[in-house]
Amino acid sequence: MSNDTLNGFSGPLAKAIEFIWREAELLDRKDYAQWSALWSEEGIYVVPIDAEGDDFAASLNYAFDDARMRALRIERLSAGFSPSAVDAARTVRTVSRFRLVEAAGDLVEVHSAQILYAYKRGVHTPFVADLEHRIRFAAEGPRLERKVVRLINAQDALGAIGFLL
Repeated sequence: MSNDTLNGFSGPLAKAIEFIWREAELLDRKDYAQWSALWSEEGIYVVPIDAEGDDFAASLNYAFDDARMRALRIERLSAGFSPSAVDAARTVRTVSRFRLVEAAGDLVEVHSAQILYAYKRGVHTPFVADLEHRIRFAAEGPRLERKVVRLINAQDALGAIGFLL
């Protein structure tokens, strides 16, 4: 199967799906260095509390990370000094229901759904979210410009989300 066709999808959407699945795999393997390399320097990672809003800078978020904050989060998750890093949950993500929102030049935006199961100390915890990926397919390779993880229960009290969604 070529890079331009994937399970019935073709063109920019197929390339974006392959990228999104790769990102999910890196996160499940806790390969944060490779995950970090997927990002553009200007990229923003957001896990908002408000399910509807788009003004993330003026809103309360679980995460609103630019390159510096992503690097600090990765350091905390990788260093072994944080309790959430020492006893980190094992995760498995399934990403599906892909919808091409925009394909203009080298920029592709895809919305999808994610079911993530975290396993820690004998407990399985599901995290279900709508995802928004904005990916730039440049000469040096694809780079994430924005990822928004809209948890369906974001306004509930949530614990154990110390890992990257």
